[in-house]
Amino acid sequence: MDDWISPMDERTVPRLEPAPRLRSLEGKRVTLLSISKPKSAEFLSELAGILETDYGALVRQTQKPTFAAPAPEAVFAEVTSGSDAVVEALAD
Repeated sequence: MDDWISPMDERTVPRLEPAPRLRSLEGKRVTLLSISKPKSAEFLSELAGILETDYGALVRQTQKPTFAAPAPEAVFAEVTSGSDAVVEALAD
């Protein structure tokens, strides 16, 4: 067998610029997304308290059903609608 298959992906991906930073979190809607890994919800609960108390952010929390698959459309829509910023948490 002389055929070789390269594991390299030869496609190119266009470079994307990061979103501009928010000047302040005061009154901003921040969505915290748990990917359902162990301890991520606990971490995000602590972070929510800090963002609300110290920075005046309006926080909502949501999570993916499982870390082993992409977020369902409903979760993706919830995260992207009405959020000024999103924090995704991984933990173990």
